[in-house]
Amino acid sequence: MYEAVHARPDGTSTVSRLARTASEYGFSGLVVRNHGDSRHDADLDRVRDAFDLDIVDAVEVRAEDPSRASGYVGNYRAEKDLVCVHGGSERINRFAVEQAAVDVLAHPMDGGDFNHVLAKEAARNGVRIEFSLRRVLRVEGGRRVQAVQDLRKLRELVVAFDVPYVVSVDPRSHLHLRAPRELRAIGEAIGFTAEQIDEGLAEWGRLADRNRDRQSDAFVEPGVWRGEHGEHEERDDRSGD
Repeated sequence: MYEAVHARPDGTSTVSRLARTASEYGFSGLVVRNHGDSRHDADLDRVRDAFDLDIVDAVEVRAEDPSRASGYVGNYRAEKDLVCVHGGSERINRFAVEQAAVDVLAHPMDGGDFNHVLAKEAARNGVRIEFSLRRVLRVEGGRRVQAVQDLRKLRELVVAFDVPYVVSVDPRSHLHLRAPRELRAIGEAIGFTAEQIDEGLAEWGRLADRNRDRQSDAFVEPGVWRGEHGEHEERDDRSGD
């Protein structure tokens, strides 16, 4: 299972500190998804070796208009293991689900909305929708009630239209991290099953593995790979949507 974090300077904890806590909590991987204008300077290979943890080099594209977001996605696609889009606004949510080059639409309900049209597009293009538990854990009162309602609505759409998804608490600090068993309990309290939470945590790793394979020299197109002697061979690539 993987957690997807924002490290210093996008958050308050270093990649190394986040990795240490994630390892202690039983995660097998950590997705580092700083916003493009807040890049970390960590040596990810060193962190991988130090904590025996898969560290995924990702980015969360943040832009106010789709044209600029499109440019950022294009720039990062060949460079990063995962490309996420900072969601929330109606225009950016729509842009993200229409782009097969986007891996994850992050927190689409934070300040925005998500409907059946966007759900269909996300399913068609294989864009993962993030169930962010951040507001459930880190706000109070009416804002928490609204966060729970938003997640329940999003879950209904994801289930109805078979949309791929990921789960995260969107940590900015190692203190924000929660163990998988805690996330299962939180999920069940707001209407998810433990299996749905586990699937969403595991999907980050599956997606990273798929993209790394596609970035290899052997990749030709989804389902087709270059064999040892240059010939093409077919493989089951259903994770590529």
